[in-house]
Amino acid sequence: MAQTVKPVQLNPSTVEAFEAYIREAEAGMELTLQGNGPFLWCDVSSERTQRVRQGKIVAQRWSGKEPVKVPDGLIHDWIGAAFALGTTVKETLALVQDYNNHKNIYKPEVIDSKLLGNHDKDFQIYLRLLKKKIITVVLDTYHDVHYSSLDATRCFCRSYTTRIDEVHDAGKPSEKALPPDTGYGFLWRLDSYWRFQERDGGVYVECRAISLTRDVPKGLGWIIEPIVRQLPGQSLTNTLTATRQALPSGAAQASLPAQCSSRIDDKSAPAAP
Repeated sequence: MAQTVKPVQLNPSTVEAFEAYIREAEAGMELTLQGNGPFLWCDVSSERTQRVRQGKIVAQRWSGKEPVKVPDGLIHDWIGAAFALGTTVKETLALVQDYNNHKNIYKPEVIDSKLLGNHDKDFQIYLRLLKKKIITVVLDTYHDVHYSSLDATRCFCRSYTTRIDEVHDAGKPSEKALPPDTGYGFLWRLDSYWRFQERDGGVYVECRAISLTRDVPKGLGWIIEPIVRQLPGQSLTNTLTATRQALPSGAAQASLPAQCSSRIDDKSAPAAP
């Protein structure tokens, strides 16, 4: 890979465009949290709610059919929903907040996981992530996570990456973590927004994952494009699937198919709560 794909440095203009996108997205989210619209994305469409309630995992881009182009980068905005039968919000939060165990819940995409700090509803966590599609990339990621309860049955979670280090020769004596915002740029930023609602004899779990990657250089699309364009949707589907399977009654739903708007074959790092 080093002979064909050159390392890049994240540009300030790329970060500024991503942060502007996040501000606009969060403004829209805040409206629904205040009751101006359905709390759950799946409830925007009764047909979608029915598919999720029947046990299917539904994921798609938030809008459009392509990532959002910004200077020297791409923004990937995906939303997905799942229903976990026979569980509660309390049990669901206990699972997703068990960060030391994420390496088992979300393997093989999560290689290692640690809770670094916790105060009330705020968590600082570390995840070593594996992204695999044609090539293999390992990333050390650090996240700030905050939970807020709207009432006894509804909860909202925001997760922001505070640092992402690309790791070369992971697991070898020569292992080396590159400085933040340098490397091949397969994941620069990842902000995830989770919603949990207990009803209908289980819990609806939704995640909107907004990530920033490098753009696709001319002539290298066959290497870069499958990673930066295809993996975000599959990552989200994998994460929702693993979350549901780890909850009570999850194994009974494991055979039900996921429904994703793009055909994506390989696994990638999850949008960790």
